[in-house]
Amino acid sequence: MLPDEAERLYPLGWDQLQRRKVVTALCTVGIAIGSASIMVALGFGESIQHYSQKQMSYYLKTDEITIRDISDDPSGQGKMTSAKLDLIRSFPYVKSVASFQDLQQFTFTVDDGKKSTVHLIATELPTIPDFDSKLQQGSFSVQENSIILSYGATMGLMDEQTEQVRVKMMQQNPSKETAETFNKMDALPYPLYQKQLILKAVSSPSSQTANPASAAVQQAETTLRVTGVLQRPEGLPDSMVQGNKTAFVSAETGRKILELNNRISDSSAVQYDSVKVKVDSSAHVKEVEENIRKLHLQTQSNLYQEDRMKGEFVIVRLLLTGVGLFVLFVASISIVVAMTMSTHQRRRQIGIMKVLGANLKQIRNMFIVEASLLGMLGGLVGILLSYWVIWGINVIIIKFSGSESSGEPAEILFLSLWILPVGMFFAIMTGVLSGLYPAVKASKTDALTAIKRE
Repeated sequence: MLPDEAERLYPLGWDQLQRRKVVTALCTVGIAIGSASIMVALGFGESIQHYSQKQMSYYLKTDEITIRDISDDPSGQGKMTSAKLDLIRSFPYVKSVASFQDLQQFTFTVDDGKKSTVHLIATELPTIPDFDSKLQQGSFSVQENSIILSYGATMGLMDEQTEQVRVKMMQQNPSKETAETFNKMDALPYPLYQKQLILKAVSSPSSQTANPASAAVQQAETTLRVTGVLQRPEGLPDSMVQGNKTAFVSAETGRKILELNNRISDSSAVQYDSVKVKVDSSAHVKEVEENIRKLHLQTQSNLYQEDRMKGEFVIVRLLLTGVGLFVLFVASISIVVAMTMSTHQRRRQIGIMKVLGANLKQIRNMFIVEASLLGMLGGLVGILLSYWVIWGINVIIIKFSGSESSGEPAEILFLSLWILPVGMFFAIMTGVLSGLYPAVKASKTDALTAIKRE
């Protein structure tokens, strides 16, 4: 179609659409619903996938790699060393690397006599925020004898007198209400920030029986100051939060504690129970894993979970897009009917155009332009409709999730900019393809017969 011809046909097409307001409105609504269905389907699939990946990355850590069983290789090649750690830190796409040494269970006592237990882990304290852990209080201090507590470690503290009273009350009245009351009391956090904790290793009964002298040494006390408390994990009940009684100390402090409790003889010895590697994106996890395995180290990640989820969302997208295409197919039938009726009603106009010298191609182009304009109009309305649908769903989510009062954003669904031209393309293509048959039929109208019948 030549530019000059297009300049003449587009105003003529708009004029014809304005003349048939009811038919134009009905066809526009059909195309708008169809194109909006496709855009909402694509936006729904992308939004849910993005939200699920975000939640999965938070809970399953799909962007993390864990190196375990690193000292089981008899040849010694599979053992983690400081040199290998430094080499892994230099790999592309690696954000952070943290080593962990399990120091096992400890009891701790606060200055006012309250007690609890904690699972102590030695690691590089400055790397903790790199692994999605944020502080509620304090800082990731590297000072000597500092300790970072999880939120659960601040819950359930009590002194011996309170513990004895609770035991007597449970024996006298072992009811469900009493147990629930105690559970609520255990869920209350105790202010431990900047407090000094006196730690004692929890020795197993078997070790005490086998070597009483060693058990006495294991009761050595270590005094640490709480320099930070981690934030409470989101979306977890009190029982799960309280069960996570974890604390972190530096690797140097950890070695001193082990030496003091007679668990190692050389304080300079470096031991690793596990190593975690934070990757900048889950898309690069596989490549980083391959590089780590070249160092004869065993890796583990949750990447397969993300791959499985992506496959499931591809199916969901195809199903939703299929629904939108079906609606567009129904809308295209209405356009064919409307344009065919228009062809019948405009036989005299077509006949006069042919007598005045219009060829078949020009007549076909006239109807195709009308159909494309109808598709474009439906596409524009479809964009507005899709935004209204997405907005309405987000309002419902905010209302029923209770996030409106909490102030937390709960908008899960969104429309990316690339979806809009896709929806417009389907709308215009629906109009053009639907206008082909009426255009061909109009071009075959006999001029003299049409004029005489009119």
